[in-house]
Amino acid sequence: MKYVVSWQSRSNATEEIQARSLQVFGKWSPAEGTTYLQFLGRIDGPGGFAVVETDDPALIARDTGIFSAFFDFTVYPVLDIEDAARIGAESLEFLRSA
Repeated sequence: MKYVVSWQSRSNATEEIQARSLQVFGKWSPAEGTTYLQFLGRIDGPGGFAVVETDDPALIARDTGIFSAFFDFTVYPVLDIEDAARIGAESLEFLRSA
C-alpha cells in the first residue's frame, strides 16, 4: 500500500529545535519494511512530503513518532491514478445501473 506523508514544523519551532530535528534526521533510517519512493521538501520551507510504500502502516507510525516533537504529520493512504480512475469509472457504472 502507498501513503503520502506530509509534515509541517510545529508552531513552537525555534532555531534550536530545527537544529535538533536535523541532528535526529542525520541518525535516522526508515523502518525496515518501508520503501520511501519520494522524499520532498516544500519550497517555502516549513515541511515536506514523502511517498512511502509498506504493507504495515505501523512502520509509518514508528517513523513519524520519532519526529513528532518537531513536526505535525498527516498520512494519506493513496492509489496510483490508474487504479483510482478505474474504481471511479466502476462506481459511476454502478450508479447508472441502480
